[in-house]
Amino acid sequence: MPHPQLRVTNQDREQVVEHVKAAYAEGRLDKHEMDERLDRAMTARTHADLAPIMNDLYGARPAYVPRPPAYTGRASALEGGDRAGAAASHLFALAGFFVIGPLLMMVTAGRTSPYIRRHAVEALNFHLTVLGATVLLPFTVIGVVLVPVVWVLGLVLSVVGGVSAIADTEFRYPLTVRLVK
Repeated sequence: MPHPQLRVTNQDREQVVEHVKAAYAEGRLDKHEMDERLDRAMTARTHADLAPIMNDLYGARPAYVPRPPAYTGRASALEGGDRAGAAASHLFALAGFFVIGPLLMMVTAGRTSPYIRRHAVEALNFHLTVLGATVLLPFTVIGVVLVPVVWVLGLVLSVVGGVSAIADTEFRYPLTVRLVK
């Protein structure tokens, strides 16, 4: 393992947490073992602390390979299906499936791909926020004018989110209440 004594970042820890949660969802870990691994992952200080958490889940090939210090992108290349699924989570809004589309992607494809789940959760939280704003804004005079603006902005941001998912870049919707984790 390169750089085993290099200190980890929060992003490194969260990457391992996503893999452990996926293994639990697939039934490869029980609740007690998942809790134990999550605790070890969140308290890890170096890459050498994170590697044992992942190695027995993925066989002889180490599943967790730390990023080199100068690396700024993702730790692993994604398959086209992951990118397309993540983009679909955002773009379902164009077909009128504002909340249902991201929710379906989260519970189906999100079980096997942490990348799709991350994008589906982000899209779901955004569309729930837009839905909440649509219900609450008409109670104010200016809110009646803002509702169409919010919906147009929501559609534009959905396209931006879909393009970001295809390009394998991080995207976070602005002014979003993140209810779903």
